[in-house]
Amino acid sequence: MSSRRSLGARWRRRRPLRTRLALAASAAVALVAVGVCAAAFVIIRYQMTRQLELHLTQTATQLTQRARNWGPTAGDTSCRYQAVPCMQIVPSDPARDPSRPYALPAGDATRQVAGGRHTAYYSELTVAGEPVRMFTTKLPGRPEALQVALRSDTVDRGVRQAAWALSAVGGAGVLLAAALGYWVSRTGLAPVARLTATAERISATRDARHRIELPTGPQAREDEITRLATSFNIMLGELEQSVTAQRRLVADASHELRTPLTALRTNAELLARADRLTDAQRDRAAAALGRQLREVTTLVNDLIELARDEEPHPLVEQVRPAALLEHAVTAAREHWPQITFTLSTDTAAADITVPGVPPRLARLLSNLLDNAAKFSPPEGPVEAELSRVPGAVELTIRDHGPGIAPADLPHVFDRFYRAQAARALPGSGLGLAMARQIARAHNADLTAEAALGGGALFRLRVPAA
Repeated sequence: MSSRRSLGARWRRRRPLRTRLALAASAAVALVAVGVCAAAFVIIRYQMTRQLELHLTQTATQLTQRARNWGPTAGDTSCRYQAVPCMQIVPSDPARDPSRPYALPAGDATRQVAGGRHTAYYSELTVAGEPVRMFTTKLPGRPEALQVALRSDTVDRGVRQAAWALSAVGGAGVLLAAALGYWVSRTGLAPVARLTATAERISATRDARHRIELPTGPQAREDEITRLATSFNIMLGELEQSVTAQRRLVADASHELRTPLTALRTNAELLARADRLTDAQRDRAAAALGRQLREVTTLVNDLIELARDEEPHPLVEQVRPAALLEHAVTAAREHWPQITFTLSTDTAAADITVPGVPPRLARLLSNLLDNAAKFSPPEGPVEAELSRVPGAVELTIRDHGPGIAPADLPHVFDRFYRAQAARALPGSGLGLAMARQIARAHNADLTAEAALGGGALFRLRVPAA
């Protein structure tokens, strides 16, 4: 028994969803059709039998009124005619039976009805080879029972005809249910089939550019399947963007790493022949090797930071942007002694706290300050200002350098992007991209714009706690 159940379960798991849905819908409709036909058969049979019994009751009432002075009477017919009832009167005492044999069965139940010890009843029997429905009741005021019988073959034939008709209707209903189940499964699961085909095509080709075709026009339905297909298309779009960004990151990283790795290999090969170099040449090669190692290390660390799209939640705490900015400006002054950094903090923003990871926010501020210092002229000022705005804290960092060209403004935060004016400056082109990623991870908004009077202005808005 358990093996049969396991086989059935495996069969259901292996069947496609369309087949299972078609079978379920067909079984449900077929069950309803069969149930309706069975109920109709029961009702028809009951009503026809009930009509026959009502006829027998009426006939018995009429005979009772006419048989007030009759004595025990044997059946005068053998129920040979369908429309003519046959009757007989049976006394409670068998000694009073007439000499003629009874045409209808007169048993103990009939004697008890005649004696008033049993209620009236209906019974089915066969008389002279014909089916008969008989009603037995007591004659009022007399110790006798009246039996009235009527042939029931007409009713039986009508019941059989109704059974055949309902069986045909039920069979047609089952076939119609199968057709409707197939149509429902095919129509209702068409978007799911397209979704499955698209997913299988993406799995086979590894191309996330495929999309599910959605119905358009005024007759397009907004049902659950359509919303599922729309969500799947949105997910595919996000996946395509993620794959494209990943490929671009890998390509840009390989391009950026190729030059320092080549220089590292050249200097390493040069130091391998140190016996042929002078002391000055060896010192220069060693210094260049160390500098290039630091650049590669910084670049790899930046790539690792960019590969992480979210901040670790256990490290999130309430931090004061004013304290972080003051610390970042102090570190920038030490790193860029030739640049003048000015800090202005609004009194209303001095004690505001925001949720975040302090080292990551400090890295964001240091990247912005380093970028401003890199583009500022010697002894040029870099202005950092912290203020309170409705529902947030706003930080602005402005330099007085060449500014940002309108063509470069949309790409300022792209990875490895360098404007024409920045290609001769040190750096990997990942600082602003990392700053934007850290800002997004903290639900902050980081934008860049051209400052009035020259230079670039970076604006960071962090939601307040």
